[in-house]
Amino acid sequence: MNPLHYSMTIQWDDQDNIYIVSVPELKVKTHGKIYEEAIKNALEVIELWLEVAMQDGRPIPPPHKYVA
Repeated sequence: MNPLHYSMTIQWDDQDNIYIVSVPELKVKTHGKIYEEAIKNALEVIELWLEVAMQDGRPIPPPHKYVA
């Protein structure tokens, strides 16, 4: 699976002054102080999640498909 194919929701957190990134298909979250860092961290989390799931033989959810 390509980590770039998974959905990401990016939101600003005023309280902590960070960007929060959620990946709904994998039910994971990460963050970053700047937008680019948050995206980089999200891609790393997706890659690690997929790697561990494959090693453990767990099913891997497909990325959501865009529907117009």
